[in-house]
Amino acid sequence: MLSFLIQRIGVMLLTALCLTLIVFFLTNLEPNLEKLTKSEGNQRMTDAQVESWLQNNGYRQNLFKRYGEWLGVAPGWTRTDPETGNVTGRCIRNGVAAEEAPSYCGILQGEWGTSLVFKEPIGGVILKKLGLTGWLMLWVMIVMVPIALVIGVVAGMREGSKTDRTLSTFSIMSTSTPEYVSGVILIVVFASRLGGLQWFKGTSQSAMENITFENFTLPVAALALYGLGYIARMTRASMTEVMTEQYIRTARLKGLTFGAVVLKHALRNALIAPFTVIMLQIPYLLTGVVIIETLFNYKGFGWTLVAAVGNNDIELMMAASVVAVFVVLMTQLISDIGYVFLNPRISVN
Repeated sequence: MLSFLIQRIGVMLLTALCLTLIVFFLTNLEPNLEKLTKSEGNQRMTDAQVESWLQNNGYRQNLFKRYGEWLGVAPGWTRTDPETGNVTGRCIRNGVAAEEAPSYCGILQGEWGTSLVFKEPIGGVILKKLGLTGWLMLWVMIVMVPIALVIGVVAGMREGSKTDRTLSTFSIMSTSTPEYVSGVILIVVFASRLGGLQWFKGTSQSAMENITFENFTLPVAALALYGLGYIARMTRASMTEVMTEQYIRTARLKGLTFGAVVLKHALRNALIAPFTVIMLQIPYLLTGVVIIETLFNYKGFGWTLVAAVGNNDIELMMAASVVAVFVVLMTQLISDIGYVFLNPRISVN
């Protein structure tokens, strides 16, 4: 198991480096740098002024050198003004002498930079917004997973019946409906004042301070509906296959009740494939919250990413990308470990 973990962690680190390098390259393309310069200065800056600002702030260095500085494995750039003699640099903060400033100040040292949108340290912004999204994802998983498993197990136990066809049709419909469509439908049906009634709120902004059934139901339902059908269909397919296995027939011949056969023998083996799908829902939810949080004005991680992109906040975009990559890779690692424990036929020795 130890060698398995070391191998997986090594692959994770290599994947993270490759993905963050790609994102770093894309966010630092010339048009983005020009927009950043004019955001820091003014929109009427000439091309010469833009070039001077980029040169003075270290953006004209080699791409890999700048990536190393951002990562924290290469020393930050410094520049001495030829006229005043003042020393500026990536790691030199206001009120700190140049000789006292650290040489390395990247994400490995906890230096995420300052957000242009929020005018705050990015680390605090990401932590706060990720916490809000964490609550949303937690309630989505609490609602989605049990319902999906029940639907899948019931449909798999009654393969070919009307119950199976009805539940399978519902699963297909929920999976084929994108979050932004189901979100709009839920708002129109349950949050609009149809006939003078308004059951839920069409915005979840108040849920940032106090989560209630009224302001949190619709975004949770919109996200849960999309993943629910996929998990249910996978569980149904797995349950159908397990119920035809020889050990199930043997258990029935021993006189065990149908419920005991399902709970003690079929269900655990049927959950091997759905477990992976359930874990993969976490990175899928990260993409879904971008739409749902914007739609319901819930200012979590997804809303923050949209704000960063819309305002060309490069440092915040990079920080959000790092967090997203970390969540996806950790989810895959947990999924691999769980799959090994659930499936005794897999050996990691």
